[in-house]
Amino acid sequence: MSRKEIINEVEELMISYCKDCFLHKHHKEDRGRRYAHRFCIRECTVGEKIKSIGSKLS
Repeated sequence: MSRKEIINEVEELMISYCKDCFLHKHHKEDRGRRYAHRFCIRECTVGEKIKSIGSKLS
């Protein structure tokens, strides 16, 4: 898989699932931007999938 294909796959996931995410918006309002971002990376299933795909770039 080429670098460009991996980046496109991550972008498609983010557009499909993360664009209007209710949980991100909720956590951002209640606990702040840093907590919401941390939640997306560590606990969200889509964030974990993006992380695993992104590890192929290294």
